Amino acid sequence: MTPAQILTTTRPYSLFLSRLLDNHLLDTDRLCSWLQRPLKSEDFYSFADWAQLQVSENEAELARQLRLLRRYVMAHIMARDLARVSDLAEVTTTITHLADFAINVAEQYAHAYYADLYGEPIGYHSAAPQRLSIVGMGKMGGYELNVSSDIDLIFVFPEAGDTNGKRQKSNQEFFTKVGQKIIALLNDITGDGQVFRVDMRLRPDGDAGALVINETALEQYLIQHGREWERYAWTKARLITDHPNNIEALVRPFVYRKYLDFNAYDAMRSLHQQIQREVTRKGMADNIKLGAGGIREVEFVAQIFQLIRGGQVRSLQLKGTQETLHTLLQQGMLQRDNVDTLLQAYHFLRDTEHRLQYWDDQQTQMLPTGAEQQQMLAQSMDYANYADYLAALNRHREAVNQIFNAIFIDPDDKAKLQNPDMVRIWQDESDCEEKTTLLATYGFDAKNVLPRLRQLHHGSQYRQLSPVAQQRFDEMIPAVLSVAAKYPQPDTTLTRLLDFLEAIGRRSSYLAFMHERPETLEKLAGLVSQSSWVATYLQQHPVLLDELLSNELMRIDTDWAAHAQELLRLLDDCHGDVETQMDVLRRFQHAWTFRLAVQDLAGLWTVEALSDQLSALADLIIQTAWARGWAQLPRRHTDTPHFAVIGYGKLGGKELGYTSDLDLVYIFADDHPDAIDIYTRLARRLTSWLTVPTGAGMLYDIDLRLRPNGDSGFTVTHIQAFERYQRENAWIWEHQALTRARFIGGDSSVGTRFDAVRNEILCRQRNIDELRAEIIAMREKMFPTHPPVNSNVKYARGGVVDVEFIVQYLILAYAHQYPQLLQNYGNIALLSIAAELGLVDSRLAESSRIAYRYYRQQQHNTRLRDAVMPPVDATLLAHYQVVKQLWTQVFAAAPAE
Repeated sequence: MTPAQILTTTRPYSLFLSRLLDNHLLDTDRLCSWLQRPLKSEDFYSFADWAQLQVSENEAELARQLRLLRRYVMAHIMARDLARVSDLAEVTTTITHLADFAINVAEQYAHAYYADLYGEPIGYHSAAPQRLSIVGMGKMGGYELNVSSDIDLIFVFPEAGDTNGKRQKSNQEFFTKVGQKIIALLNDITGDGQVFRVDMRLRPDGDAGALVINETALEQYLIQHGREWERYAWTKARLITDHPNNIEALVRPFVYRKYLDFNAYDAMRSLHQQIQREVTRKGMADNIKLGAGGIREVEFVAQIFQLIRGGQVRSLQLKGTQETLHTLLQQGMLQRDNVDTLLQAYHFLRDTEHRLQYWDDQQTQMLPTGAEQQQMLAQSMDYANYADYLAALNRHREAVNQIFNAIFIDPDDKAKLQNPDMVRIWQDESDCEEKTTLLATYGFDAKNVLPRLRQLHHGSQYRQLSPVAQQRFDEMIPAVLSVAAKYPQPDTTLTRLLDFLEAIGRRSSYLAFMHERPETLEKLAGLVSQSSWVATYLQQHPVLLDELLSNELMRIDTDWAAHAQELLRLLDDCHGDVETQMDVLRRFQHAWTFRLAVQDLAGLWTVEALSDQLSALADLIIQTAWARGWAQLPRRHTDTPHFAVIGYGKLGGKELGYTSDLDLVYIFADDHPDAIDIYTRLARRLTSWLTVPTGAGMLYDIDLRLRPNGDSGFTVTHIQAFERYQRENAWIWEHQALTRARFIGGDSSVGTRFDAVRNEILCRQRNIDELRAEIIAMREKMFPTHPPVNSNVKYARGGVVDVEFIVQYLILAYAHQYPQLLQNYGNIALLSIAAELGLVDSRLAESSRIAYRYYRQQQHNTRLRDAVMPPVDATLLAHYQVVKQLWTQVFAAAPAE
């Protein structure tokens, strides 16, 4: 389509464009040259001699040229959009770039103008020259301006001080004048129109506040007076000018909380209700922005997720509505159907909005009432008549409103009726006898429950809650009583739920979460009724409540390579902030540990398979922490660290439990003079990444005592020194430990060298009799500190440790003959291999495998499922007996009793 055809096509749909052309207010040659392509910033710069206008201080001409530029850009946008040779992205980006350009031109002129009069403003503390930073809010900040939009601005300067000229002014006075001139250059209506309407009402304290504010004052305002709706506004804040400032860093903590902030629901719901009241009062149901299912509801859906989760998921800290919706899909926070529906509706609504504004260059979002304009609107939207267009519009609006209501519905409107008995138990201050009877009716022991409820009701924590939080708490307790009564041990379940509520009571956001998502309580009760460990874990990490609503919670997923990429993306979103990355690492590990525990309670994992997953998770965390620690290590002599992390014990044997320590050894293979110092610092940094508590909690307890020479040895060990120690100085128990060691992360070439040393040591041909004697002596040394009593499946004769010692002996005795034994498959698999090789009786090996699996299941149940160790019954004694028989066969000596 030629430029002439574009203009001919679009004239009927815009009275404004027709007037410009008919009155010869546009140079059609210039306009037609532009119409062939999207505009770029270079087009704005070449439109006039802006530098000369700045130097000459010809303010009237500068203002005129800005208005003429706006006229051409508007004509360009209208014509291309109405002719369907551009899209929504081009429209909003072009008008926003024009606003950016005009603001910067105005700021440069205004600053130079007043600097000539009063000198440069100088910071009191920094003694550095100051410039005004201009923050674009709303659609301006999100590159989403409509063609007849206001621009919402906030003016911020770095610090207090004075100008350095003869006619001295305070920085506050200077920048106030600069701000006023910027507004005049853009907002004043002249014979050539105006550039943009400027709205400053989003600044601190609105119209009552100072026109400009310094950064310190802005930070204090946000901390002390910032309201929830202002958080919503600041999500889209974008710096328009490019002067040094700290605005983003000081605003981020106000907008994006470190925890899941479900308080945002009430604030956004309140704001929406306020808008709807205004819509109703003014009869604006046909407003496609503010009416039901309109543009604002699409924006609210995107921004509620940003406010709730943006502090933890930095990829949500975006400015634009569409990019936020795409990210919500990537993060699994919104379903694809909903995102597609919202995006299609958003495009339709924004296209409609622009066509309403193209008609006469008016800032309107109201559907037309005149028949001519209705028909033109329908045709410009590719519909034959207005009725067909209206039907399509209503479909989009209804779809948006349905999604909006599903997300924003008030919990008070949900089908959630309180049991009046439970309300009476919590809120009635008298008649303990009636309460006792009611509690007994529901299976509670009043002697346990009433004192706890009384203590809770009269405690300082409850009294110090805000009125809103206290109301939520009052609604929560009867619900907790009702749900606890459904479980076999209602007193225990209730105690754990109350412990949890007390743990989160000071964080109103979590009470808000429970209020917004009452279905979470049922899932929470089901978990804590089974497991005190899970109950405690949730108290320590209440952010995991959110996991209960995840569609992924019960899905078995062992694709750790994909999870590694997910974690890498989350860490990259932190932009190098170490503390934030450490928090991300902890939240990731906690979420996966919790997910595995929930699946475990549901019976979806065997003990061995679960240990494999917990070990894979630990491997990933170590590998990630190692890489991040190295990347942030200063003064390095090499880009490639020749450093490896070796896992021993339960980690090495892939038998990790939920509370297992990590036994680690750090090895390097680097002969540079600085290597020992650099890798020691790396090891310390890695250990810190893994162990230091942050606001998000802890990762693991680390034990480094298995390194050569134990606590007295170096933190890191050169591979040659490690090899020499293993050959010449290591005790037999250290070779036993080596049977369960494996490379976890770091330089794979160092890992290969470690494997070679391990294999060489384990394959050493030993004197069998001496080895037997040493293993037996080592086992017996444990008796004084860990008596071999039958009630302890780990240390009993025939228990866990005996199985482990048998396997370790078989590896040390026969690996030189059978390298299959070097594979770190775990004790159960290695017993099977030994039996296949004829090293042990196959019947005894199989029975010992069953016994070992039984022991591990019992240990696991006591940690996770509130089980007590089984009584010393015939089953347990039979398991002990077969392992003792295997011990006797392997060591050719009766086990000590």
